[in-house]
Amino acid sequence: MENNKSNNSGSRNSVNRRKFLGSSAIAGLGLALNPFSVSASSISGVVDKREGEIFPGATHNRRMLGKLEVSSLGLGGLPVVGFYTGGVREQSQVNKIYREAYDNGVTFFDTAEVYGPLINERQVGEAVAPFRKDVVIATKFGFNVNPESGERRGLDSRPQSIRRTVDGMLQRLQTDYIDLLYQHRVDPEVPIEEVAGAIQDLMKEGKVLHWGLSEPGLKTIRRAHAVQPLSAIQNEYSPWSRDPEAEVLPLCEELNIGFVPWCPLGYGFFADAINENTRFSEGDFRAILPRTTPENIPQNLEMLYYIEDWGLRKNATAPQITLAWLQAQKPWIVPIPGTSKSVHLRENLRANDISFTVEELEEFNQGLAAIEIAGARNAPPVMAGMGVEAPPKQ
Repeated sequence: MENNKSNNSGSRNSVNRRKFLGSSAIAGLGLALNPFSVSASSISGVVDKREGEIFPGATHNRRMLGKLEVSSLGLGGLPVVGFYTGGVREQSQVNKIYREAYDNGVTFFDTAEVYGPLINERQVGEAVAPFRKDVVIATKFGFNVNPESGERRGLDSRPQSIRRTVDGMLQRLQTDYIDLLYQHRVDPEVPIEEVAGAIQDLMKEGKVLHWGLSEPGLKTIRRAHAVQPLSAIQNEYSPWSRDPEAEVLPLCEELNIGFVPWCPLGYGFFADAINENTRFSEGDFRAILPRTTPENIPQNLEMLYYIEDWGLRKNATAPQITLAWLQAQKPWIVPIPGTSKSVHLRENLRANDISFTVEELEEFNQGLAAIEIAGARNAPPVMAGMGVEAPPKQ
């Protein structure tokens, strides 16, 4: 993920991202990257309980979200709409990064109606147009967005609103189908059975191929899946946000649902983009993120330092270790780091080549668990939309 910072300076002798990117190691391994030239496994020896055998890795850079095949890493869209800094990127720059991603094996592109709002879907639609049939586009509905102004006015997952939203998405994405359509947040006013029924109708029409939920309650997952099988759950998941491990990941394993971590690099924290001197510009969401406030950053840097130490062991950067660690949890986990810079894209993709043995993964997890994190997992408005259960069907 690309993130800008000001007044930052290295505070520790470890694998510094910028130094590493300029080294011969990244020049040889990253900038000349071809993800198909080696096994994209990041799971050496991890047992896939659904198959009852050793999972050999994501052969040829591929993984399964339910029955949907995608690349082992996806590309998130928030950075190119200026969610952090830099403003909305020029379409030519967006085309360049997305087409370079595709050339390097990425076939999974994540966006949403509210990214912009209404901007990122247009960006992605134009960028992937030359190879649309060869990639998977995931987008999200669920907010009441004015189709003209982009003003967001709460949640709305009523069936008629879903249909209207999808028609707008198809136009912005320059396509006649959506590969993976998520409900962005559970609507506490609409039974999930009604949502699933609306998606089912859209599937029959060929407008939607697969569907998923983002940050749903556990009961809502089961209820939705019973009406129309889900392909993916998309929740926040990173070294400092491990909540899905307790209940969501086991449920996904039980129901054969894939898992897509959003913000896998912790809003850039695990991309070495934030340190104790960081002060965010006006409008940068991270200014209100509890874990990246000036008083909490110094404590939380201990986790980054820990990951950088693992980078020394594996000749990798912190973001590469972080993404490889996420992939190593389960063979059906597909992180979607975002960036608007080529060098960071190629750096992230090197995670596909990093493996953890079972013993290494256990050691890594024990080390993470021993580090105390300062600050709540996310800002209160974001937390309020997580784990919501849909109302009962009348």
